[in-house]
Amino acid sequence: MRKLAKSRVRAAAAAAVTVALSCTALAAMPASAGAAAADGLVVQYRTSAAGATADQSEPWLKVRNTGSTAVPLSNVKVRYYFKADSASAAYRFACSWAVKGCANITGTFGTPANPTATADRYLEIAFTAGAGSLPPGADTGDMQLRFHRTDWQPLGQSDDYSFGGERATYGDWSRITAHLGGATVWGEAPGGNGPTDPTDPPDPTDPADGPTLFDDFNYSGHTDPRIAANGWSVRANSGGPGVPGAGWAPENVTFAGQGGNSVMNLETSTAGTAASTEQTEILTRSMKFRNGTYAARVRFSDAPRSGPDGDRLVQTFFTINDLKAPMADDYAEYDFEYLPNGGWGEPANILYTTSWETYRPDPWEAVNQHSEARQSYAGWHDLVVTIDNSAITYYVDGRHFGTHGAAYLPERPMSINFNQWLIDLAGQTSTAPRSYDQQVDYVLHVKDQVLSPAQVGALVSGYRAAGTTFEDTVPAV
Repeated sequence: MRKLAKSRVRAAAAAAVTVALSCTALAAMPASAGAAAADGLVVQYRTSAAGATADQSEPWLKVRNTGSTAVPLSNVKVRYYFKADSASAAYRFACSWAVKGCANITGTFGTPANPTATADRYLEIAFTAGAGSLPPGADTGDMQLRFHRTDWQPLGQSDDYSFGGERATYGDWSRITAHLGGATVWGEAPGGNGPTDPTDPPDPTDPADGPTLFDDFNYSGHTDPRIAANGWSVRANSGGPGVPGAGWAPENVTFAGQGGNSVMNLETSTAGTAASTEQTEILTRSMKFRNGTYAARVRFSDAPRSGPDGDRLVQTFFTINDLKAPMADDYAEYDFEYLPNGGWGEPANILYTTSWETYRPDPWEAVNQHSEARQSYAGWHDLVVTIDNSAITYYVDGRHFGTHGAAYLPERPMSINFNQWLIDLAGQTSTAPRSYDQQVDYVLHVKDQVLSPAQVGALVSGYRAAGTTFEDTVPAV
């Protein structure tokens, strides 16, 4: 019976792959620079660190609006491209001074979808809502920015795509790109301004050929013995993350039918005190997952199910192993984290994907790379992360979200986790009870295979067509 069920899954998945992949060709491509040129943004650049090597790189920037309408700066992103000094080199951003205020400017590091000999990293500058809008003809004024290696070793600049050592005064600089609402409206990215999505990985002959974990979360409740039998643990023990002194309530992990499938609900609640705060988490008891494809369909919530809104909430899907010692180099963690009400210095909703190399809890020090999008993600979303021997790549709803470098690849296997927790109780100080929901439709892992989002969807459809609600053929380690 097991072999027959497996063959039914494979047959259904193969048919669904054909349909899913044929549909992807109809997806809208990202807007090109030419199509969006009327939006009228120009980036001006100078450097105050002109040497071929320097303690830190100092790209000073201005963004000018040459269009006819005001542009909210929160919709603008600017990318400065550079060549990392080594695959393991990590960098930190700082703002020395800015007319718009350094508190309204953020800098994060990412990896281009198609790295080149002069650009395998970029510094992305973004703006909070506090930066306001840019009227026609106006510019941001000085943004005196800088970044340096985390180990403070000298960095090389002469081979950096966006670096201009001769630029002692401000002038238009097309080797830095500006993006408005996701469209490139200024500059030329290394390798050109083609679609930013990386090429889909080649189709495997059999998308279910690798050892696989699939769970449709078809359980009766948190005490259902099949949860433990299938390798899951519903957390009840105390401790972080989240509000110190808060509890983790297994009874708040529930299951119900929705749209023909069983859906898991994680409820987190509080009445404004640590004692009244109940957070939720479910995780695999085994750490046996490493390279391959991870996927889940998750419903994020911007508003509470009941009570006043405003708590600094984190809704997640992630993999992780244990930190054996501060800054241990065999730690690994790969996160989707949605903050519906901001937190960690962010004023509003933001979705992070983060790849961790290691960290030290006290005093805090972290080595990671992340990508983010400052917008609402309320509703259902298909989340996929792939890990091979060269990179970690994240997708949201079939679209490329971020690629992180080889320095962050896992050295040891991990568990698979979902949790919902509160960063603190400062976002909403009311003592009125309130509760928040995060829902999960399914989870999938295929060991050592990099699948496209379309292939993930086809494989899940194949399991459901075969009537399979759970399978785990991933070997223990």
